[in-house]
Amino acid sequence: MIVGVPKEIKTREYRVGMVPAGVRALTSAGHTVLVEQNAGVGSGIPDSEYVRVGAQIIKSADEVWKRAEMIVKVKEPVAPEYERIQPGQIIYTYFHLAGVDPELTKTLVKKKAAAVAYETLQLDDGSLPLLKPMSEVAGKMAIQVGATCLEKAHGGKGILLGGVPGVRRGRVAIIGGGVVGLCAAKVAVGMGAEVTILDVNLERLTYLDDVFLGRVATLASDTESIARTVRESDLVIGGVLIPGGKAPKLVSEALIKEMEPGSVVVDVAVDQGGCIETCKPTTHDNPTYNVHDVVHYCVANMPGAVPQTSTFALTNTTRPYAKKIADLGLAEAVKSDKALARAMNTYDGKVTYEAVAKDLGYDYVPVMDAFGAKGR
Repeated sequence: MIVGVPKEIKTREYRVGMVPAGVRALTSAGHTVLVEQNAGVGSGIPDSEYVRVGAQIIKSADEVWKRAEMIVKVKEPVAPEYERIQPGQIIYTYFHLAGVDPELTKTLVKKKAAAVAYETLQLDDGSLPLLKPMSEVAGKMAIQVGATCLEKAHGGKGILLGGVPGVRRGRVAIIGGGVVGLCAAKVAVGMGAEVTILDVNLERLTYLDDVFLGRVATLASDTESIARTVRESDLVIGGVLIPGGKAPKLVSEALIKEMEPGSVVVDVAVDQGGCIETCKPTTHDNPTYNVHDVVHYCVANMPGAVPQTSTFALTNTTRPYAKKIADLGLAEAVKSDKALARAMNTYDGKVTYEAVAKDLGYDYVPVMDAFGAKGR
């Protein structure tokens, strides 16, 4: 199979979809890998490293997209890339279709492209192995950027999260106790903040209470507990996930109004539409804005700011599935692996992930039915 690795063009996106180890795994198995010139430079990987393991360096992004049977990326295609998508092409990347430009889904359907989404590749135990490493990075970054935004010079109220003797510590509310919430709490506790985690899963709250040895407060998440905790917090982290679907709006604009001026919200779920009503996607160039005197940080590709960490963390998990698709072909790979089947968001002009179809108003076609309809 011919595999293409284009350079990411989303604003301040420095990650790359494949590192030399992944290229070596594919070329050693007889596949061809086309890497766009300088695609890995932002992650500290020069073209020479790709050449060393058998990749072809291609100067033109158009050529990479045109020649490749499978494209391996990090972020969803953005508007300038829509026309580059080839009919029937396999695209293996993060998509977050329910939370991004609806035109992308329309383009994928029109071109009968196969969208294999990192964020919905799900194991039988419910875990999301390709989402986990970036959730870990984003969760830890959320506290870093939130602490910076709390500084007066950045529009915050001027609170030091860890406080000092004789002065109260900063209060952090983390909505969602999954991977993002756990990693955010680790950093917040390490900085000395007063931390509360809210989640609907009582078993998860029990686990978190055990992990942190009582150093965080855990609350069953409901309208009242969210409202009370958010009002009292200096920093609110939104980390709620519904695989493939839009995040529920758990913090209303009315509640944002009740927060103290200079408070900060960081919505890690913004790439899935966000769980805070006043949040909208921003970029690393202009990461924040104010609503009702509350600073909002809503960068949709937070891990792109630390590519030498996040690229390698991501590709450690994506590489085996890319090789399986290349070795077996998409149809056989999906039929042999339930996790890959769950990663299929579109195929042959059909939307094959139920939450995406529901949120965007498409008919849902189970992926095996879509493959069957094509006679494969």
